[in-house]
Order: sequence, then structure tokens, then C-alpha cells
Amino acid sequence: MDGLDRARQPGRRSDDALRRIVDDIRALGLADHLIQLETQGFATIRGVLPAQTIERAKRAIVTRVERTTGKHVDVDGESGQAFTGMQYVPYLLYDDAVFEEILMEPKPLALITYLLGESCLLSSIGCHFRGPGGAPLMLHSDNGNGIPPPFSTTSFVANVNYALTPYSRAAGALAMVPGSHKLLRQPGAYENFRAQHAAGVWDDPPGVVSMDLDPGDAVVWHGNTWHGSFRRELPGVRMNLAVYFNRQFVQTQERHGRSVPPEVLKRHANDERFKILLGAKQPYGWQHEGPDYSVMARNPQGSYD
Repeated sequence: MDGLDRARQPGRRSDDALRRIVDDIRALGLADHLIQLETQGFATIRGVLPAQTIERAKRAIVTRVERTTGKHVDVDGESGQAFTGMQYVPYLLYDDAVFEEILMEPKPLALITYLLGESCLLSSIGCHFRGPGGAPLMLHSDNGNGIPPPFSTTSFVANVNYALTPYSRAAGALAMVPGSHKLLRQPGAYENFRAQHAAGVWDDPPGVVSMDLDPGDAVVWHGNTWHGSFRRELPGVRMNLAVYFNRQFVQTQERHGRSVPPEVLKRHANDERFKILLGAKQPYGWQHEGPDYSVMARNPQGSYD
């Protein structure tokens, strides 16, 4: 049997893809992170983003927030008067080239590829911009309400959360529940943040942990894992970058594909992975022209590709 015959065996392409993915994870020094991902449903990678990249991303987010709200952003001193609680800042990829660079960070992308395969897509990239006060972000699984329990043990979606400002419980940090990805369902009301009678006082969910992070750290998690964020109790704003991915058959949150600006594609003309993340391998969405069977032939054949 020659190499071509072996490649045509069912599952052969996916086995080869898994080998590439695991080799990449080992080369990047992420073997222990892979164990964390499997056992607790998330893994923390320290120091992914350099200081210059963090500052560029923060400036771009502040520019968007000030433009859309008409309010000045005081990153360090916000009292809660201009910005209270959390607002989501969507569709950041095309605001600044820094977000293209962050999308392609090798270490988080390697773990995302393990969870979702080489054909995965960028679903959305945005910022959870949090001022003092308001309510915590309730625990949830990123599978959303459209997938009935029990969830699949295979991740259909996965997330990377980059800290752009310091994370602590009082600073409104990301909240995670270790091992919750194995429960295969959304949390119930008794397993979530619960408001006390006193205004602004919330009881923590059972088993929740605060992800205390430095700017530039990243957390990668399985789509089943329960997460949210604590209410911010300190002055200033918490900024992150949430880079959300899905398998090829799942609808993305944001529109990319044919909507990618030509100048962005030109910058990445020689980067096949970037183009796949933005839909170059996605065969669906045809009109009168019908399907492109050459693209459909490249559909994933297993969990990894």
C-alpha cells in the first residue's frame, strides 16, 4: 500500500492532523497546558503579549469606545460615573492591525487548534470593557442556549481571553469553574452569582476561581467550561480581548469570509492559516453559482481536520 492509499483510509487525514497539532504543542512548550485543558477545562499561558502589543490594543479599544459613546475613557481613574459595569465592544479585527497579530499568536492558537481542529474559524474578536459597579457577568458555557444538554465532550467552540489590564477579583477578573466542562450542561441558577438584599453585593458561585492575571497573559478554554466575570470594585476600567473560535460547521458570530477587507487579505497573502480562520476553507453560503466542490473536498474528516 503506497502513501496515497494510506492517506485515503478513513480517519487518516485526521490522524495526521492530530500528530501535527501535538508536535506543535510540544515544540511550543505547552504539554503541561494541554493537561490543564483536559483536566480543568482551561489553561493559563503567561506572558503571551509583549508590552508594546498590549498598549496598541488598549489604544485601539479606547479609540473605539470614545468614538461610539462620546465619553472620555479614564483607564486608571474611572469612578463608575461615565462607565458602569460591562459593555461589549465588538468586531475589532479590522480596527487596527494589532488585532490580526494577536489572532495569530502561536501558543493560544495551538491549544485552540487542539480543541477545534485545523479547519476552525474565527467567530468573533471583541473586548469586555468593564467599569466599576454594575453586576457580574453570569456564569455560562459558550455553547449558548441553542445546544441542548447533554453537550458533546468534543468542543464545538473555544475561547482565548487576553488580559490587557491587571486581573484580580476586585478588578473584575475572569471567573472560571474548574472541571465544569465535564458536566455537559449550562449552570443552574443555584450554581451562579446570586444577588443579596444589599445593593451591589453578590454571592460567589460554588467552586468558582478568580483568574488573577498580568497584562499579556491569556486563558484558553473548552467550549463547555463555565465562566463569567466578577463585578469590578476598583477605580479604572478592565479591558480584555476575547478571541472566540468555532468548528467549521458552526455559524460564526461575526461576518468575515467575503467581507474581509482586501488590504487585510493582502497583508496575509502568504499566510494560509490566517485565511482559513477567516473562512477561506468554508464551502457554504453559495448563491446561484452553487457549491464549489474543490473547496468542499477540503472539508474536515474528523476531530482535528
